[in-house]
Amino acid sequence: MRNVLILAAGRSSRMGDGRDKLLEDVDGVPLLQLMRERAEAVAGRVLVCLPGPGHPRVACLGGVEPVWVPDADEGMSASIRRGVAVLADAGEVMILPADMPELEAADLAKVWAAHRPGAITRGASAGGVPGHPVIFPQDLLRELQELRGDEGARSVIVRHRARVLLVPLPEEHALTDLDTPEAWAAWRARRS
Repeated sequence: MRNVLILAAGRSSRMGDGRDKLLEDVDGVPLLQLMRERAEAVAGRVLVCLPGPGHPRVACLGGVEPVWVPDADEGMSASIRRGVAVLADAGEVMILPADMPELEAADLAKVWAAHRPGAITRGASAGGVPGHPVIFPQDLLRELQELRGDEGARSVIVRHRARVLLVPLPEEHALTDLDTPEAWAAWRARRS
């Protein structure tokens, strides 16, 4: 079964103006809801990492399973550890940051279609720059559960770089993440 773990437990601190980047409107819905819907279109099981049950992002869950990350302040690794622990026996896992609005369902499907057993399959820009999403095979999930800090799964990818399969996606879809009000404004200006 295809599993997707959406990372959405961060504080959105770089927005700096009190706005939550994952609740920003994209095509009439909050970004987190949009990313969840895109993941659901390509996966049998979708989990969303969130800080806790009282967080406003919970409204974006629909019917998917939440993974509570009370230690989210540690960084992305806390979300990966907790989410992968839930999926440890479920097979391969696609890790999808929630703040990447250009990653379409078709992009996620393309990465899944290119995936081969044992590979770390990673979306890339049209020019070949590695980005997101990333599919990790079952045998690396234990390593993901040992991550610490805010570097995400970078150390696991570097350690197993010979297993990385890059999948070029359109333009900058695999790289565009929006963390600041300025980035959001520039992105919206490019779209209009």
